[in-house]
Amino acid sequence: MTTHMTGDRLAAIDWGQVALDLDAQGSAVIERLIAPAECQTLAALYPRDALFRSRVVMARHGFGRGEYKYFSYPLPDLIGALRTALYPHLAPIANRWNTAMGIDVRYPDRHAAFIERCHTAGQSRPTPLLLQYGAGDYNCLHQDLYGEHVFPLQVVILLSEPGRDFSGGEFVMTEQRPRMQSRPMVLPLRQGDAAVIAVHHRPVQGTRGVYRVNLRHGVSRVHTGQRHTAGIIFHDAA
Repeated sequence: MTTHMTGDRLAAIDWGQVALDLDAQGSAVIERLIAPAECQTLAALYPRDALFRSRVVMARHGFGRGEYKYFSYPLPDLIGALRTALYPHLAPIANRWNTAMGIDVRYPDRHAAFIERCHTAGQSRPTPLLLQYGAGDYNCLHQDLYGEHVFPLQVVILLSEPGRDFSGGEFVMTEQRPRMQSRPMVLPLRQGDAAVIAVHHRPVQGTRGVYRVNLRHGVSRVHTGQRHTAGIIFHDAA
């Protein structure tokens, strides 16, 4: 997919609805962001170690079961094009959230400018990744924070088809509001669907003003088959 094609595809998305969903839930689903053939092409990259800077086996770190790999620069064309093209649609939401929460950080219009900010601060390792789960695997609830500079939204793309390639393995989120129990959420995704999610926290309007709620995400246990996911994180790692 060329950058031009990526831009055309993203221009057709109802970004107003994405913003409303993010404001209400801390997540939004974009159906069929990429085609089945593109999903299969990305999933097939997983064994190609030369494309990645590191491999993480979750059980070794208490993260769950399964594994994932962080891409090296230069990123694969599709991942790089999506990262560049998605960011300008999400930066206004991120800036509005920070304003509401009283956070001084503002994000530039272009992703290249934000990445330059990360690299200047010593966050220079790429964070887009592929995740691979087999039967019995799962991902514990977590947040993808890699340094001082954090872009507050990220994108998760399901590359496998539920019911055909795997069973179980739902994408889940929890939201912790002050002095309340955590609220669970399940995001139903099909192959090629993307979930735009809050990385860390989001603003909520209460009776006494705006307050922050904390969000985490993970994957429930895969029962059968194999599940692949691509993650597009917009900040780099220290």
